[in-house]
Amino acid sequence: MNLIFATRPSALARWQTQWVIAALKNIHPSLECEEKIITTQGDKILDKSLPKIGGKGLFTQELESELLSGAVHCAVHSLKDLPVENPAGLTVGCIPARAEVRDALISRDGYTLATLPLNASVGTSSLRRAAQILSLRPDLRTQSLRGNVDTRLRKALDGQYDAIILAGAGLTRLDLDQHVTEWLSLDMMLPAPGQGALAVQCRADDQTTLDLLAKLEEDSTRKCVTAERAFLSGLGGGCAVPVAAYAQMIREQRLEISLTGLVISPDGKMVIRVTGQGTEPLKLGQQLAQQALTEGASEILSLLPTITVQSQTTFRSQVVTSG
Repeated sequence: MNLIFATRPSALARWQTQWVIAALKNIHPSLECEEKIITTQGDKILDKSLPKIGGKGLFTQELESELLSGAVHCAVHSLKDLPVENPAGLTVGCIPARAEVRDALISRDGYTLATLPLNASVGTSSLRRAAQILSLRPDLRTQSLRGNVDTRLRKALDGQYDAIILAGAGLTRLDLDQHVTEWLSLDMMLPAPGQGALAVQCRADDQTTLDLLAKLEEDSTRKCVTAERAFLSGLGGGCAVPVAAYAQMIREQRLEISLTGLVISPDGKMVIRVTGQGTEPLKLGQQLAQQALTEGASEILSLLPTITVQSQTTFRSQVVTSG
């Protein structure tokens, strides 16, 4: 059988797709695979911050359209970039074992978050990261940072920023982690829901592809990221809000999960952090979301602009219709 994978053109997206292909071919030696490179809106628009142009869906919509049309069998995503709801007809066929979940600080001059000078500039494309930075160091200036991993890293090493923050998984996958000045602990910087995990998306009725992907599934990773994304979904699911979550298995035999969720105002001054344990990922995430809303997260979320939701919904309805 031949599987066609949709992939974005960036080095990280290609690496992730090729990793999945290699892992599948190792399990199914007779399987043939090929890539179809698709440039998304998120790849094209680089002069504006993600929240202003549509957030996470900008990196997935064109790939999902190719899936729904039947032009490709699979699409490999960074799970943190995938909206919490799949379009009708699509599903996440497998979630492999998770990689590095932490964020990393990179500074040409060797600064850590604690040693950055007063009023130093920190580049990040994420409201979540910017808000947590300002909570720890309100004197710093956060500035928009767009582009693929290589581009962002070059901007840091050229001195365009005093430091930048990137997801550690992308750096380790591309063998660029030697540039990391400081790994930010989970106490300092809680990751995005699903950070460090890959998601292989396919059509929900494509049982042959689902059967092939099943051998790559990592059950504990699936449970943990499901809890994290349920927390995000319970808060409204918006990809442009400063929400963080991290879950881990604490008792493998009992399948008990520990989840920490965070909602933070963009200026870092209002922080709601909740923690809980449970054995049902969806229920745990939803319960903690409701707890966070009760403790004041609703006030934080009400201060944020309602952006891009309508445009994403419109695009998805067009995609489903065309499929």
